Amino acid sequence: MMKQTLIASACLLAFAQAAQAAGEAKNVIFFLGDGMGPATVTAARIYKYKEEGALTMEALDAGRSRTARIKTFSNDAQTTDSAPSMAAYMTGVKMNNEVISMSADTQAKEPGKDGSNQCGDNNGKAVDTLLELAKAKGKAVGAVTTTRVTHATPAATFSHICHRDAENSIAEQAVPGGKGFNAKLGNGLDVLMGGGSKHFLPSSAKGARTDGRDLIAELKAKGYVFAEKGSELKNVDASKTDKLLGLFASSHMEYELDRVKKSIDQPSLSEMTTKAIAVLAKKPEGFFLMVEGGRIDHALHGNNAKRVMDDTIAFDDAIKAALTEVRKTDPELKNTLIVVTADHDHTLTINGYGKKGSDIMGTVKNYRDGKEMKDADGNNYTALVFGNSSNRPVTRTMLVEGNADKSQVLHDDYQQEGAVKVGNGNETHGGGDVMLFAAGAGSKAFKGTLDNTKVFGLVKQAAGF
Repeated sequence: MMKQTLIASACLLAFAQAAQAAGEAKNVIFFLGDGMGPATVTAARIYKYKEEGALTMEALDAGRSRTARIKTFSNDAQTTDSAPSMAAYMTGVKMNNEVISMSADTQAKEPGKDGSNQCGDNNGKAVDTLLELAKAKGKAVGAVTTTRVTHATPAATFSHICHRDAENSIAEQAVPGGKGFNAKLGNGLDVLMGGGSKHFLPSSAKGARTDGRDLIAELKAKGYVFAEKGSELKNVDASKTDKLLGLFASSHMEYELDRVKKSIDQPSLSEMTTKAIAVLAKKPEGFFLMVEGGRIDHALHGNNAKRVMDDTIAFDDAIKAALTEVRKTDPELKNTLIVVTADHDHTLTINGYGKKGSDIMGTVKNYRDGKEMKDADGNNYTALVFGNSSNRPVTRTMLVEGNADKSQVLHDDYQQEGAVKVGNGNETHGGGDVMLFAAGAGSKAFKGTLDNTKVFGLVKQAAGF
């Protein structure tokens, strides 16, 4: 009898905790580091804060944050493409590679030459995203990225398409009242910022659209405040802005390293994030915001660890900036859920027995004596390498730890070596699990090893959608 009573009490407690968690998060900020696998997180920590340090995403909420391990495979592949993985987070549905926020039976169909949708009839159906569910609850919604806003990750929050490359059709889905608009967005996204203006502009204005539409003009006519430079975004008064569109490049925005070194007039991811929160947070019902550090992935594909590190730190700084902004009104994160994760891994790894305190970007120094570690042929090698790379010489030679030219390992443009040479010069994604960090309202449920589709359910429950 006592055993039954204890079991019943435990069940009641679990039910009460679940009921308490449901709807706890008035606001949700979902951070996605594209391609940011565990080795990237570790290397970025060492790069910026040394071995004993911690990234903001790792500390997140002073000991009250939760961590989980996320499985990312897609419906048809062990190693996922960004589109179905981000869509799994946003919809709770496993779908095929290249497909964005559609049912599992949707087949990827290449877009037309004009970048338009060619899905055809009876090819799956749209499935609701977290952003759409938030909009249905009367919340303000937004997406911020360093890629094109029509790229796979941001697109998965607000659009439905059978192929990620149909970016002209994806752009149409964000324009209230226009042909192709996604009606599930109600009166439209409240904030959309990143690159990719070419998919909003006609060819006559150096855009990629062949239908003659100027979607920027259409959005401005719907009341959107528009910014195309970092200096312009700084001058946007969030207190007087309800709809904000920022398109700061024709294609992707610059890598953080280049943005800073070349003094390019584009906003940082931190600046876009804080401005987005300031606009969205005015809504009494709360908000849902997705923030992507998208160019981490591109630097990884390019085997260029220096830009990987700088963009990962910029992404981490955006998390820090968001926490600062949110805590102005929600200091204990009692009303705000923060989730930080990645859509997939890459083949980057940290190798050798490197000496503590040595440069993670440099060659490996043996922890015993500090001397260069050598391969079987007597040549040194870098701490960061890739499973595959466009940089795999037929015969390896000694590497120079300098930065005078791009053949030297500390140069900004140096491409790390790989075990397998890829013919197209584009390193692949990795199929390993990724990390997830969560803090704030409803974060206690994020633990253990989870499928990316389960993250959707946990966010949905925490926000009460």
